[in-house]
Amino acid sequence: MGCVFVKQVKHTPGYEDPVVLASETAFTVSEVEVLYELFKKISHLIIKDGLIHKEEFQLALFKNSNRHNLFADRVFDLFDVKRNGVIEFGEFVRSLSVFHPNTQQEEKIRFVFRLYDLRSTGYIEKEELKEMVIALLSESDLCLSDDVVEIIVDQTFKLADSNDDGRIDPVEWKDFVKKNPSLLKNMTLPYLK
Repeated sequence: MGCVFVKQVKHTPGYEDPVVLASETAFTVSEVEVLYELFKKISHLIIKDGLIHKEEFQLALFKNSNRHNLFADRVFDLFDVKRNGVIEFGEFVRSLSVFHPNTQQEEKIRFVFRLYDLRSTGYIEKEELKEMVIALLSESDLCLSDDVVEIIVDQTFKLADSNDDGRIDPVEWKDFVKKNPSLLKNMTLPYLK
């Protein structure tokens, strides 16, 4: 009898089977396999441990790991489902799935709501909206005066807070987004279409 050699493939910590992840997300098995290669690259940008740390996430998104960025922090926090300060492969794929073209609009709306609900109260308050608007403008290198930012925030609240209680609940947010679908324009990865 001859010897049989089986090559052992070493996976990163938190690795999950692509078939399982594809069954739980909008991705195909081959897309999950491609995402694994991307995950490995990002998870080795700074700390070579096979986990994505916040600095690596920021570096991958914005080519800068040092500058504080509220938007990147919020997205990282939403991807870090286990709340252990790192993103594992399964979390990465499940979280990215919201950006897939085949993901339901309702799921995208919920994700954006959670993004803006900075204090996780179940509501978007005016100050949270203002902080996110400022962060998004900063990332876009757009400079608007404080007065213009206030007008944007006030106008958004006027339109979205339909029961005038000073905060936007998930139902109000959903109605607002359905009337303003451009709010979801960055919620789909175009190369997957």
